[in-house]
Amino acid sequence: MMLQRIGAQFARGFAMGASDVVPGVSGGTIALILGIYNDLITNIGLGSKALGRLCRGDVGGFVDRMKSVDWMFLLPLTAGLGSAVLILAGLIETALHDHPETMAGLFFGLVIGSIIVAKDLFKNATALHGGIVLAVGVVMFVLLGLQSGPVLDPSPIMLVGAGSLAICAMILPGISGSFILLMIGMYAAVLGAVDERAIADIAFVGIGAIIGLALFSSLLNHLLDNHHDLVMAVLIGLMFGSLRVLWPWPHGVGIIEREANETIPGTGLEMPNGAPWVLPIVLAVVAAVAVVAVSSMVRPAEHADREPATIH
Repeated sequence: MMLQRIGAQFARGFAMGASDVVPGVSGGTIALILGIYNDLITNIGLGSKALGRLCRGDVGGFVDRMKSVDWMFLLPLTAGLGSAVLILAGLIETALHDHPETMAGLFFGLVIGSIIVAKDLFKNATALHGGIVLAVGVVMFVLLGLQSGPVLDPSPIMLVGAGSLAICAMILPGISGSFILLMIGMYAAVLGAVDERAIADIAFVGIGAIIGLALFSSLLNHLLDNHHDLVMAVLIGLMFGSLRVLWPWPHGVGIIEREANETIPGTGLEMPNGAPWVLPIVLAVVAAVAVVAVSSMVRPAEHADREPATIH
């Protein structure tokens, strides 16, 4: 029975890790679909509280908090997540370099599917939430038009910051950590560090993740408990606006630079001559349909409506 539970948790973690490597469905959404989201947030919150006690020099409080964490839940889940990242990072990095436009189309469809799924996570959507989605989407679209491309040689500070932002996104339903990395131009650098086993860079990202969890997990839990629909509106707006990064032609999904060629009138979006477009569009449609189909198998709204566990 114990081995069965561990195996099931490992499989759930692997599914979360696979989704977090690909800029589409978030690990938080997968956790929500699998019915483990509340337990995940609770245990992360307990761990972050323990780190807070340790930082204040309260060793006894740290030990007590760590004892309250459900390690049989968290460790197999983390192992599965890490395994997925290690196994898939090299495959995806190769595909991104060899077929950037095709992969961009695939990611584009995954995000569209995630948006369709995320809209069902509202508990009581209003016109105000729709306005927030639109406003955040427009602002994000404009801001991302200002970025110059991927960060090729990030500093340790940038890696720490990327880890902090990505981990916060990973535990939120609706937006993936890898998508945040893509937005800020750090996706290729972090993916490459994992694939090449660059221990120092991975360590800096890990430090950032720990800092992000310690500082923001309780805040995120509070916001989801008390302003759930507002958070979801902001997240969906971010996803809508961030689709600009996944346009299949400007910078090859933030992986390689492209020479500026034709620009689609009124959009600022570049489309080099001879760029493939049929396969990216086909993959986008297939990916969007797949995300919606998988999500519909287990009604995520039922899990979202459950009472969240309390973090003391």
